[in-house]
Amino acid sequence: MTTKEKLVRLFEEQKGIFFSGEEMAQTLGVTRAAVWKAVKALREEGYPIDAAPNKGYRLSEEADILSEQGVRHYLRGAAEQLTLLVQPEVTSTNTLLRQQANQGAPEGTVLLVGGQSDGRGRYGRSFYSPEDTGLYLSLLLRPKNWTPQDAVKLTTMAAVALCEAIRSMGVEDVGIKWVNDLFVRGKKACGILTEASFGMESGLLEYAVLGVGVNVYPPNAGFPAELEPIAGAVFDHAGADRKNRLAAEFLNRMMECYAEENSDDYIDRYRAYSLALGKTVQVLSPEGEREAKVLGIDDRCRLLVRYPDGREDCLSYGEIRIRMEEQNTGKETR
Repeated sequence: MTTKEKLVRLFEEQKGIFFSGEEMAQTLGVTRAAVWKAVKALREEGYPIDAAPNKGYRLSEEADILSEQGVRHYLRGAAEQLTLLVQPEVTSTNTLLRQQANQGAPEGTVLLVGGQSDGRGRYGRSFYSPEDTGLYLSLLLRPKNWTPQDAVKLTTMAAVALCEAIRSMGVEDVGIKWVNDLFVRGKKACGILTEASFGMESGLLEYAVLGVGVNVYPPNAGFPAELEPIAGAVFDHAGADRKNRLAAEFLNRMMECYAEENSDDYIDRYRAYSLALGKTVQVLSPEGEREAKVLGIDDRCRLLVRYPDGREDCLSYGEIRIRMEEQNTGKETR
């Protein structure tokens, strides 16, 4: 661990507390010159480090900088064993982690970043990932003896884990739009993309990369015009240590669900957070759009619908459009 990394951990563990240069040098086992160099480097990276005469340095209590030490501070249970890789910005967390998976990276490797230059969503769409206001992460999992049909469970688990992580931070108006989007106050604030590799001979899952993108705050320059009517954020404004805490709360809950893979409890919770149950929706397919009433969600997370002609169907993949409640946006969402 570098001096800079040690200093971040000290600041994160003792946020708001001043340390003199001498105290930090003794605690970290380095010279005072090394401490000053690390403080300077962290400030250049955007860390809000306060300095006061006769007191020393401290990490501002209002800091909201994504860091490995900051996320790890909130981890518990199985999530404590995860390998965290944190970077300011990359092309795509899913793309990079898949490369590492193909090179033998172990289960539990997590790549977390504050921005993506080439973020991806479902069906090859781009995922708007501006730096500084979002949280983007990918988690590598290697479940044993999972079939292609089992893989959808990871997306379901992630949706539940993320929904509950957001709720744990005081945001109640959040729900899941089948199958992989989360809406906060009537607008899309989070997306989930699961990509997998299967064995040619066994047909079983070799690994899965679970990608999560969250608009933590509205972008500094606002959302692009085409996204502004439908895109939203978890929080209206920045707050102290929200990115680290949100990342950790998601990982804690995701690993809990994953460890209890034989339990159907997360499916019941998925239903409870669903925005589609009982609603009339538009089912989107290559053939066009068709209105349907949502009857339920089965234990494999398939959407049960009834069309106006009385025919019922079980959708295992695809997209729907929901007309959100009047008190939210009064607009259709996709």
